[in-house]
Amino acid sequence: MNNSKRRNGRILGLLVFFILCFFASFFLGRYPITPKELIEVVASRILPIEKTWTSAVEHVIFQVRLPRVLLAALIGAGLSCAGAAYQGIFQNPMVSPSVLGTSAGAAFGAALGLFFSMNYGEITVLAFLFGIGAVLLVCLIGSRVRQNQTLGLVLAGMMVGSLFSSAVSFLKLVADTNNTLPAITYWLMGSLSGTRMRDLVFAAPLLIVGMAVVYLMRWKINVLTLGEEEAKCIGVDTKRVRWIVVGAATLITAAAVSVSGLIGWVGLVIPHLARMLVGNDYRKMVPASLLLGASYMMVVDNVSRLLLAKEIPIGILTAFIGAPFFLYLILKEGNSL
Repeated sequence: MNNSKRRNGRILGLLVFFILCFFASFFLGRYPITPKELIEVVASRILPIEKTWTSAVEHVIFQVRLPRVLLAALIGAGLSCAGAAYQGIFQNPMVSPSVLGTSAGAAFGAALGLFFSMNYGEITVLAFLFGIGAVLLVCLIGSRVRQNQTLGLVLAGMMVGSLFSSAVSFLKLVADTNNTLPAITYWLMGSLSGTRMRDLVFAAPLLIVGMAVVYLMRWKINVLTLGEEEAKCIGVDTKRVRWIVVGAATLITAAAVSVSGLIGWVGLVIPHLARMLVGNDYRKMVPASLLLGASYMMVVDNVSRLLLAKEIPIGILTAFIGAPFFLYLILKEGNSL
């Protein structure tokens, strides 16, 4: 009972931290916004308040920071949730959301769109479709493996991911070095710098649906961690649960990568940190991963905007932070990982 209360208290603490990060993100940036201005501008949408702020303030809040902050929170929560789900169903703590080739497929789709000079919307849709297509190809290959389908999926994911990564490298080789190659390279580094409301409208429903499915299935993921035979004895249709969770996690990853580029380490490190805080029970770990991932991504995005005069691609920062932290986890919790 005491352990349960302690874990609930930690989840509540993560919720408070998330709320603080969310509102603080509106005040941070090269264009200063005061708390008073934020409250008045937001309240003016529903209350008849006399306008004392400039149009620039209103534009920054609703057209620049609101979609960026919301998308950062959703992507962080989504990638963390997908990583936790994959680690549970594959019973492997080293698995990340890119394990089935989603990120590599989306990267190829975006690179292909940039190579043919498509517009932003077409590039986003193409990246999403290729991300989904990569996983469908992996599932098709994995379904042909009769003995150990879980291992077959992971190996097929590695193969398909490598194939798409090679295709991206080929496009970079033949791309125009003045315009196309820098655009592809920057996209691959991951960034939220150009986020607008259209990105939020496209990605948010997909991310929310995927996260909702994983959240509702979290107790069944708990059962899957016991092993195939034990789960079947309890009465869980392991194959059906695995495919549903894979589909939801794929939807999350493809949607996130299509609008932000490649952002690594979030789906690998954050579930481990959540596990350290609330334990291995997925009923607690999934909510903790959602809150922790959202807060982490908002913090990293704020740092990427403010650290240097030129904005740092967010994928670089997540790698700088995630890799040493994961090394620390390996050294500290190596036996339990």
